[in-house]
Amino acid sequence: MPTDSPSTAQHYDVVVVGAGFAGLYALHKFRDQLGLRVRVIEQAGDVGGTWYYNRYPGARCDIESFNYSYSFSEELQQEWVWTERFAGQPEILRYLNHVADRFDLRRDIAFSTVVESAEFTGDGWSINTTNGTFTAQHFVAAAGNLSVAKDPGLVGLDDFEGEVYTSSAWPHEGVDFTGKRVAVIGTGASGTQLIPELAAQALELTVFQRTPNYATPIGNGPMDHELQQQLKPNYAKLRERSRANFGGFPYEQSQPSALAVSPAERRQTFEARWSQGGFRLFLDSYQDLLVDPVANETAAEFIREKIRERVTDPAIAELLTPTGYPYGTKRPPLETNYYETFNRPNVQLVDLRREPLERFTAKGIETSDGVREFDAVVLATGFDAMTGPVLRLGIRGRDGKALTEHWSEGPRTYLGLMVNGFPNLYLVTGPQSPSVLYNGPLAVEDHVDWIADSISHLRADGLTTIEPSAEAETDWIEQTLAIAEQTLLPQTDSWYMGANIEGKPRVCMVYLGGVPQYRQICAEIVADNYRGFHLS
Repeated sequence: MPTDSPSTAQHYDVVVVGAGFAGLYALHKFRDQLGLRVRVIEQAGDVGGTWYYNRYPGARCDIESFNYSYSFSEELQQEWVWTERFAGQPEILRYLNHVADRFDLRRDIAFSTVVESAEFTGDGWSINTTNGTFTAQHFVAAAGNLSVAKDPGLVGLDDFEGEVYTSSAWPHEGVDFTGKRVAVIGTGASGTQLIPELAAQALELTVFQRTPNYATPIGNGPMDHELQQQLKPNYAKLRERSRANFGGFPYEQSQPSALAVSPAERRQTFEARWSQGGFRLFLDSYQDLLVDPVANETAAEFIREKIRERVTDPAIAELLTPTGYPYGTKRPPLETNYYETFNRPNVQLVDLRREPLERFTAKGIETSDGVREFDAVVLATGFDAMTGPVLRLGIRGRDGKALTEHWSEGPRTYLGLMVNGFPNLYLVTGPQSPSVLYNGPLAVEDHVDWIADSISHLRADGLTTIEPSAEAETDWIEQTLAIAEQTLLPQTDSWYMGANIEGKPRVCMVYLGGVPQYRQICAEIVADNYRGFHLS
């Protein structure tokens, strides 16, 4: 794989951090369509981003495969054939490798290279890496929203003499848990996927749960060949419908209110969405689930009933049943046989709210109820989401101001795309954009296209920098937070709110006005001569 070891700085028009969905498309867009000199910096040994690292058993996308893909190339859409309704990690990684090969992207990617710092010099950006320095007029942070693992903060973990694995950095060669006593800490999206897989291998599996989740069936299976052939000629319409949908899915418009229909009709809708799988229950049933607590409770109780039906031990079912926070205010995990896993005789559940984890020992884990011994521990403890991947780049803007300082009370952006005081720094699906509540590949295409248009606009007018004003940034933050306060999201401690990281400012980091409204706002700002931006 190509790497750089320059003795002196190499200059580019654009330097991009990350070679996942966002970075690959950015490279193609900037290099092949705009004719710019581009370098992508990637810490991994190959392309794939999150799908390069997250290789744990059961890892798969939670968006239908045909929609979790690029839309920029009709030829690519037509030639690629998905084998599963919801693609697993190996298939998604094959897809991204295919994209890299098809568009000859690897020759402009510096692999195994880590950004140590980046500073705006007045003429552009100087990016210092483990393989030398790169300079560029434009600097694009495209490292993903879930690429920095959270420090689990587990006392004595280094004392444990057994095997320790992290879901977000899984060994490429895989792990055999046959005959082993295994502990899993964490029951979020990753834990929900890997726990059934490990239970089928391990001699004993003990799951340590802090907060039960509203997990619903993913409904995965082989991709129907006839359906795929029907979809391919209609990709343009599917993409159009997706970009007109709140979360970027080609769903029909959901019904306005769960409270405007009879209990029987509401139940019928929930049952239909449950059987269809994916995010349909959350995003394709009723529009008021995320804003009306009474409406939300109808869906929450429906899911609780399903959990009780699927778990045979009432006491275990009660521990797995979420209460005390609204459905959808934490990212809703999608699952396959997750609840049935706790019916297995080799699986135990530890409720950390009743039995707090105190420390690791040489042989296992000590809780308030005693010590359990394990051969292996798997950490599925989540991410420093949204801001973590950007802040770790060591970015300093105008007058040497650190981004960590600018974001000390929470992220400050304009449109989730740019930051005042940091000219020509672009964020792909940054905080205060729809980001993690928008279908990933389409979200990155929107942002990369916007960045490409802004760079083209600058070059056409003989300008060199673009930067949002402090006033525009503040106004956007106020708009974002005002919309969030109209929803149920701020009621729950989640990574959407930054609440999973000790000391991190608790603030909503997602624009909740929906994709269509966000896209319209971005278009109107550009049409109004980049309103809120200073171009020079």
